[in-house]
Amino acid sequence: MRIRAFFVAAAASGVVILTGWEMGAQHATPMIASSTTTPPAPSAPAPQGGSTAAPSTATTPSPSAPAAATTSSTDGTFTGALEQSPFGTVQVSVTITGGKLTDVKTPQLTETDGHSQRIDDYAIPILRSSVLGAQSAKVNSVSGATYTSDAYLQSLQSALDKAHFAG
Repeated sequence: MRIRAFFVAAAASGVVILTGWEMGAQHATPMIASSTTTPPAPSAPAPQGGSTAAPSTATTPSPSAPAAATTSSTDGTFTGALEQSPFGTVQVSVTITGGKLTDVKTPQLTETDGHSQRIDDYAIPILRSSVLGAQSAKVNSVSGATYTSDAYLQSLQSALDKAHFAG
């Protein structure tokens, strides 16, 4: 009987906490303000002599707007630099098609021993999938494979730089 009363009390507390959380979130939402608004430009004084010039309609870009890319990527396969890790050398090649990163391969891996090979077998597919999803070398290292991840991502960035791929 005590266990049942405990579970009923715990469930009731959970409902009260979740309901309070929801209500607090609803009240806090309108208070959030955007800090990316730009103040209006000061108006120019009216010209002398009675002329009524039309106001300028030119706008300045928002500071939060992304800058246009100055270079575009080149389609093809590009091989990155050989990168040393404490367990050997890693090299990555990328294939760019239609301005997108479509394939990542590792022509050279550490694999100096069985342990390194097991780490590579685990980490390389995770890194490849992350890179293709992010379309960038800016992905997290694989836990337990830090040296391999670091060398892989450095060689990958080298290949992307050769392709002028901004990602």
